[in-house]
Amino acid sequence: MEPIVPDLFKNLFHSHYPTVRRKLVALVRDEAIAEDLTQEVFLRLYRNPPDELNALGAWLHRVLTRIGYDYLNKKAREKVLIEKQERLGGALQQETISNEDAMIHQLDREEVQDWLKELSERDRKVLMLRYSGYSYSEIADQLEVRLPLVGTLVQRATTRLKRQAELHEQELWSRGNIQ
Repeated sequence: MEPIVPDLFKNLFHSHYPTVRRKLVALVRDEAIAEDLTQEVFLRLYRNPPDELNALGAWLHRVLTRIGYDYLNKKAREKVLIEKQERLGGALQQETISNEDAMIHQLDREEVQDWLKELSERDRKVLMLRYSGYSYSEIADQLEVRLPLVGTLVQRATTRLKRQAELHEQELWSRGNIQ
């Protein structure tokens, strides 16, 4: 059909605007968005009016419903996309943190292994067994010592390891590698 004559459109706009706007506010529950969507409805009316103006109310209702639901569907898709991006971003950030922690843990492990090399074979074995989850009785069996002696061996080996760490740190300080 041909575009509506400007005066006729103005009359239709003023008579149907409040109803269309009220229905869109009820549908989308946002005054500003409903205002924009109402303008879209009347823009469609102006550009492509129905064949019969007698059925204008039904035509406006059908168009405003379609425009309103299209808007709501678009917002729902955007919300899902944003949530997905946030989950993905959070996972990447957590993975990055985990990788950094793993690297630091690896460096610490290598440093501790260097310190362990400075200990006697017995001290190394006591500490490795203890920190691998062995019980005192299992350590006693492995080292072929009496059970009461294991606590003393673990304590002395730990003290020597701490001393190695302190010596290493003092060496780094003296070289100026730690600030």
